[in-house]
Amino acid sequence: MNSNTGLASYFKFQDVNWPNLGAAAWETIWMTVVAVIIVAIVGLLLGLLLFETKDSKSSLVKALNWVVAALVNVFRSIPFIILIVLLLNFTQVIVGSITGPKAAIPSLVFSAAPFYARLVEIAFREVDGGVLEAATAMGATRWQIIYKVLIPESMPALVSGITVTAISLIGYTAMAGAIGAGGLGQLAYTDGFQSYNNAITLAATVTIVIIVMVFQFLGDRVVKRIDKR
Repeated sequence: MNSNTGLASYFKFQDVNWPNLGAAAWETIWMTVVAVIIVAIVGLLLGLLLFETKDSKSSLVKALNWVVAALVNVFRSIPFIILIVLLLNFTQVIVGSITGPKAAIPSLVFSAAPFYARLVEIAFREVDGGVLEAATAMGATRWQIIYKVLIPESMPALVSGITVTAISLIGYTAMAGAIGAGGLGQLAYTDGFQSYNNAITLAATVTIVIIVMVFQFLGDRVVKRIDKR
């Protein structure tokens, strides 16, 4: 059996360039963290917009809600690998390149922000209506209700949602890496799969799993700390 394709080839860790693996892991973490920060902001704003306009009696506001909801649904429906290709020209204009970790950020944001926006909208809907009515009865303005009642009351769900989104983004970075965005995905594809180095593929996979577990652990700890129920 070929030593490069047999089961034992996955454990030839002497063939792994560990400094390259560390650099690729850092690129994956960097892409994920930057994308999560942007997605958290954009997704929160989109989710708030969907929530605030859903029951409006104004035709203009209803139209706005329909347009935003349609855009969210469209971008949620496009497979990530196709979205990357669709946004190549946009990425070139914004970032100045279509390769490297920075070039992956626009596609990551466009794919994950609509997903998180829906999670935000759901989190807001689950807030007890009596609490919102009480704040209104006490004379709070709509903006005061949003940042003093709505967001704080839904914070555990918001953090859980961004944790789920972050884990999805880690998977997206791996797909982006396969077409030149760097990170563990590119390492596993070019140095692993294309070079018939199964040990690198396994090492990159295990590293991605560890990163996912760390993000999940941190998200769970934050939720546990802020959840007062």
